[in-house]
Amino acid sequence: MRILLIKMSSMGDVFHTFPALSDAQQKRPGLVIDWVVEKSFAEIPKWHPVVDKVYPIELRKWRKTLLKKQTRLEIKTFFEEVNQAQYDLIVDAQGLLKSAWVARKINAKTAGYDWHSAREPLATLFYQFKYPVAKEQHAILRLRQLLAQSLNYELPKNAPIVYGLNTLAWSKPKLVVEQFAENDYWVFLHGTTWETKYWPEEYWIELLQKANAMGKKVILPWGNQEEQQRALRIASTTEPENVWVPTEMLSLNDMAKALKNAQAVVSVDTGLSHVVAALEVPMVVLYRVTDPKLVGADGAKVTRLESPCAPGYIKQFSGKEQALQSLEGLSVEDVFSALINQIGLYDDIA
Repeated sequence: MRILLIKMSSMGDVFHTFPALSDAQQKRPGLVIDWVVEKSFAEIPKWHPVVDKVYPIELRKWRKTLLKKQTRLEIKTFFEEVNQAQYDLIVDAQGLLKSAWVARKINAKTAGYDWHSAREPLATLFYQFKYPVAKEQHAILRLRQLLAQSLNYELPKNAPIVYGLNTLAWSKPKLVVEQFAENDYWVFLHGTTWETKYWPEEYWIELLQKANAMGKKVILPWGNQEEQQRALRIASTTEPENVWVPTEMLSLNDMAKALKNAQAVVSVDTGLSHVVAALEVPMVVLYRVTDPKLVGADGAKVTRLESPCAPGYIKQFSGKEQALQSLEGLSVEDVFSALINQIGLYDDIA
């Protein structure tokens, strides 16, 4: 059986899909899945062994330039390529009008969420098969339930989350080996989108010093100039041999391999936290102003710390009092204790 999965973005959404693929692979031997995904994430789906062909789509770009001849040609070429394959079923795992539009242009019947379950109910008008999936659940469970109904197998209650990525052969990137040889290292993912999601710089500095005191090296990755400058400031507070700020932004593959081979990770609410969860590396994630209940990083080795402000999705603090409240439960000691508990190193600090 060959199916086409439509799950185009974002990074978190892509990684949330993997446990459903692991279920399907186990329950439907011989299953092959092709995947339509935004071009910027195109290298990720093939990390799962059940995925065969990946179709990178540039829907975000197309929507801005629909009137251009070149865009219309790109759209035509994309769907001609996809329609060369024969699919037993398309599964729209996004439940949006844009994903339904993509599904409709491909020659196969489509399954998706029903009217009460889809994020944009009008999308369901384009599906031949529609399934109820309760909204007040984590995205990972919703996707698992959707695929189970679409492919007609039973999903056991409280089944463990298994990402099932094919990463056994992933070695440390050469750049990491050059910095730390075979020493254990931690990764601190300090960059995120909203200013209110940040963990204070002085907290990172104190956590870095605690890590170094245990003999742990630390990588401080970055994704833009602001994050690079923050990483350099944090790194400047310790000896150069104990911390590494990459001189160039790491590629997604190098970043993933660096995360996979880390002993532990501390992260704010950012897309890379979902990568770490899927790689099954011990991680503590800090939710200062966002609620992890429905879309947070999740997995067997994930510890989530939430402030009282987490359910509020606060993009701007009302004042100093709220800003301080948003750090309750997220002190350096809270984070360090959770991390040590996650990786089982109490004997090392006793």
